[in-house]
Amino acid sequence: MEENKILHVQMFRNFQLYYDGRPLTGEKLRDTYFTSLMQILLHNVSTGVSRDYLEDVLLGDRDVENRHQALQTIVYKAKKKLRKMGLPDVNYIFLKDGVYHWTLQIPVSEDAAVFDEQYRKAKACEDEEERLRLYLEACYQYKGEFLSTYTAVLWAGAEARRYRRQFCECVENAAALLRKKEDWIRLEEFGRYVMETAPFSNWETLVMEALMERGRYEEARKLYADTVDYYLREQGAYPSTRLVAMMEKLGRQMKHSYAVLDQIQKRLEEGNSRKSGGYQCSYPVFRGIYHALLRLMERGGQSAYLMLCTLVDSKGNPVGEGRRQEEMSSRLLEAIGTSVRHGDIINQYGNGQFLILLINTTREDCEIIENRINQKFVIGRQRAGVQYHVNSVICEA
Repeated sequence: MEENKILHVQMFRNFQLYYDGRPLTGEKLRDTYFTSLMQILLHNVSTGVSRDYLEDVLLGDRDVENRHQALQTIVYKAKKKLRKMGLPDVNYIFLKDGVYHWTLQIPVSEDAAVFDEQYRKAKACEDEEERLRLYLEACYQYKGEFLSTYTAVLWAGAEARRYRRQFCECVENAAALLRKKEDWIRLEEFGRYVMETAPFSNWETLVMEALMERGRYEEARKLYADTVDYYLREQGAYPSTRLVAMMEKLGRQMKHSYAVLDQIQKRLEEGNSRKSGGYQCSYPVFRGIYHALLRLMERGGQSAYLMLCTLVDSKGNPVGEGRRQEEMSSRLLEAIGTSVRHGDIINQYGNGQFLILLINTTREDCEIIENRINQKFVIGRQRAGVQYHVNSVICEA
């Protein structure tokens, strides 16, 4: 049968069927029974699915008098839908020895099955070039989480986790082979693909590594800062140890061409804000300043405090995510920025939270700053407020 007469099944990211060069969309795929039946049957096209298991998946704990009859009705209606979709008029689904099968008259090509095959071949392949090719093909075959909108279904959730583990293994192995070949251009391209395909998995480290090996240090530094800010903004997550280690490696590798001191100083000062109020920065910068402060305090004569400001509602609970939190966070940042001194350091630590590093100050000054922030932040009978936690920065020499 010619290629475009194959039923192509997309399981990664979104569920979709394609036949004769066109997608089979519309109301048919919104039918829960039909969609669930097609997903599990086409995913197990080589073995079929036992009637009892299919009943458990489709009917669950529903109080059905005759489960066999109910399943037969679902299958009958599915056949009618498939015919209306434009598939050839054949017996699409049949029961044999207690197992439901998809017809051999309409061949199936499933992206997840192709991935499985490439993964299996790559693991067994002894030739390095061929193994790299197979691992890369497997990774590019993976377009996102398996049946991403159906992971609450037990079998689909289990398969999603299995494919995610295999994808991560393929990424690590492909990256190791590219690293061995010192193919930094392909490693960067590959890294950008996997970081988009599986967000919040720290694959940005692959791109950073490739950039660093090619001497593109400033791009690597910017990617790091952007990544940490993105993780904190979207997930409220700390940078991973892997990402931090990559940044430390970047710092060790960073090189500058020969330049006289005034040129170096000019570049260091570029972009420096002379505005009043505290200095706002990303978490990695904040962390670096904190470490530097601890070293300076070893000489004595300085005191510093770390303040955490958290948006809370009238009951003292953190304000939930949403537009209201975003608007209030923006207002709180403005209030903080104009309430602290020019030399104090500010970081938006997470959703609705801010860190302030108050340098050369006292505990009494911290209370004054809290009151100043409240005066600028609280408007009228506003119910939300700010909860403060303050710790002394102590140098343990």
